[in-house]
Amino acid sequence: MALDNREKFVHLATKRVNNALKNIGLIGNLSNRNNYKYTEEDTRQIFKVLRKEIDEAERRFREKGGGDRGEWTLKE
Repeated sequence: MALDNREKFVHLATKRVNNALKNIGLIGNLSNRNNYKYTEEDTRQIFKVLRKEIDEAERRFREKGGGDRGEWTLKE
């Protein structure tokens, strides 16, 4: 039986949001200074790009459109 558009949305949204939450938790694990060395600038860059992507995703829902996004890399 084929899923209708609503069922597909609910299924994929649930899966993707749970994956995002898991990965955000893993990013939080990087805060352990016993295992990792990082600067305040590193953390600023990380949270800036995360906030930007959340804002962009929300905008796409409001404007009912897509959009391209590039891959992010921490700057040295």
